[in-house]
Amino acid sequence: MAGHSTSYLAARDKFVQLWGNMASSWGINKTMSQIHALLYAESEALHTDEIMSILDISRGNANMNLRRLLDWELIHKVQFEGDRKDYFSAETDVWKIVNTIIRERQQREIAPIHNRIEECITLLERDDTSDFELDPASQEFKKRIQNYNDFLVMFERFTNALLPFITKKNLTLLKQLVRFVEAKERLNDLLSPSPEEKK
Repeated sequence: MAGHSTSYLAARDKFVQLWGNMASSWGINKTMSQIHALLYAESEALHTDEIMSILDISRGNANMNLRRLLDWELIHKVQFEGDRKDYFSAETDVWKIVNTIIRERQQREIAPIHNRIEECITLLERDDTSDFELDPASQEFKKRIQNYNDFLVMFERFTNALLPFITKKNLTLLKQLVRFVEAKERLNDLLSPSPEEKK
């Protein structure tokens, strides 16, 4: 690893901490996020020992999270002739990174939740089609989880509709979509009665 300036090291460490904390709030392993951030910040590939030393993590922790990052295709394994160590570099295409994170989170988190809620609804519907109708509490519960399920279905549809534009790096269309939503919000604000008008 080439020598770095003090300012570079300070900025890199800040970025690693920021990315780790931010990704944790998205439900992604903090160490996994920090390894990716470190490799993203480095222009040269790093080997496992360097990653362990910089982040102060164990070999087991490093290896486990490096495997996950490889599975997600957020990093690449690099080998140099005459060196038996495995080196790693980050995927630097921001579009691909965002696409991967959205896709993985949908597959690993949103889809399973949706499937489990469908199972709950099926259980309630099994009683609903028997010789007796659902009691009021069960009916209300079914209505509430159905509303939640409808939201998840719409969220999945929105994500599936958005991903192709991210994959194709269609920034122009995404900007148009954002402008459309912002304009709609401004219009809603203009048409909504003020607190004084509501009185």
